[in-house]
Amino acid sequence: MSLATAIQSRPPLRARVLQIGTKLLGALGKLVNGSLAIVLFCAAWEVLPRYGLVDRVFLPPFSEVVAAWWQLLLSGVLREHVIASATRAASGLALAIVVAVPIGLVIGWDRRIARFLNPLIEILRNTAALALLPVFVLILGIGETSKIAMVLYAASWPILLNTVNAVQTVDPLLVKAARSLGLRSVRLFAKVILPASVPTIFTGIRLAAAHAILVLIAAEMVGARAGLGYLVNTSEFNFQIPQMYAGILTLALLGLLINLALLRVERLLSVWRTQ
Repeated sequence: MSLATAIQSRPPLRARVLQIGTKLLGALGKLVNGSLAIVLFCAAWEVLPRYGLVDRVFLPPFSEVVAAWWQLLLSGVLREHVIASATRAASGLALAIVVAVPIGLVIGWDRRIARFLNPLIEILRNTAALALLPVFVLILGIGETSKIAMVLYAASWPILLNTVNAVQTVDPLLVKAARSLGLRSVRLFAKVILPASVPTIFTGIRLAAAHAILVLIAAEMVGARAGLGYLVNTSEFNFQIPQMYAGILTLALLGLLINLALLRVERLLSVWRTQ
């Protein structure tokens, strides 16, 4: 192809500009649609206390909460509490993944083991982690070990159950096709079962992350000197209501960041699905 032909085959500059502009407007529209509910929620939070529709003593305007959050951030107090909570949550969640995923793979792969362990699993998974808080404190003390152990216990069940379900519900046609190609059990598990189970396993991990945050906050309200749960509890006790809501907002942001990070890892491990 000659240079003149290549130049003529390229789309005109105006068409390219319109194409780029259309893509930008589409991205902006998605951003607006995705954040509109949040904007309206924050606007209502700001307006209702200011006009006396809600007692601002117990629900201060959103701007006052943001100002309190900024002061906590500048003073370094918020950083200390975030690091403490994030470390505990990450440690407990990582241990839950290391423990629950292999066990779930084994149970999902072998039906005999599943039938044997199912009654015990049903009893334990229906025992709330918060109900066991006194047990963890009594056995492990009020230090870091009991808090991480509680997170481990609470986060293990969503991961375990989703892993078992992922292995047991792999498309039978994939398994038959792999067996027809001569794949033995070990290679079949590694090449077919495990990759097909990744999305469901990560669904359990994301649910476990939410459970980890909830349980950790309750644990930090008992015998802790740092952490977002401690911050929220202490602020409420001292009637520092804007700081209390600042701690709650930080918890929401922390959970959101963890969820986004897990989604990113899931996409990296499931890239074969898009291919």
